[in-house]
Amino acid sequence: MQVSSIKTHKVTPGESLEDILDQYITSLNDGDIMAITSKIVSICQGRVVQKSSISKRDLIAQEADRVLYADHNPYDLYLTIKDNILIPSAGIDESNSNGVYILYPKDVKNVAHKLWQFLRTKFSLKNLGIIITDSHTTPMRWGVTGIALGWCGFEPLYSYVNKPDIFGKPMRVTKINLLDALATSATLVMGEGDEQTPLAVISNAPKISFVSRASNLEEEQSVVISMEDDLYAPLLTSAKWS
Repeated sequence: MQVSSIKTHKVTPGESLEDILDQYITSLNDGDIMAITSKIVSICQGRVVQKSSISKRDLIAQEADRVLYADHNPYDLYLTIKDNILIPSAGIDESNSNGVYILYPKDVKNVAHKLWQFLRTKFSLKNLGIIITDSHTTPMRWGVTGIALGWCGFEPLYSYVNKPDIFGKPMRVTKINLLDALATSATLVMGEGDEQTPLAVISNAPKISFVSRASNLEEEQSVVISMEDDLYAPLLTSAKWS
């Protein structure tokens, strides 16, 4: 598998995401997966709020589905749930923002589908994947990896259920989350600082089953686990969420 980042200009609110891709994506091959950081999606959508207009705490309360407030908060971050994702501060980003808060993008499913159609048509491709990525934290681990907020063009999971392990024993529950695995690879090459590379092309990714349609409701629900069924249910359900 190869992952290559693509440098762009500094994206500003109101720009067309399709125009940006048209300018910087000069070629794609059949079977490639295009990764796009959620930050430039949000900026193009105008999902920015001046820091002087609202406090961060109030903005988080406005944007999050659930918030877990804590007396000890050394990093000025709040544990929240947003769109069925456990994420710090409802995904509100302050890095590379020049005096504004950058919010989560809206309608990521439709954005991914629209960009999939645009690039698939432009390069006359049969198989193409799109993922919209964000950085993500792992409990009890320093540093960020990646997570996919939206996707199009391929099945999101690779299942080992009922397939044999090396000793012939059928596996019961193991699935690979292709979305977040790919998002992590893209996040690594796109970076988190001044790299200015919000796009990445992933080639020859293994275990990918491409589809020629938008993701359906069943697929979207297949990557989400309810709080009650999650392995971390004892922690999640006992928290005092607001």
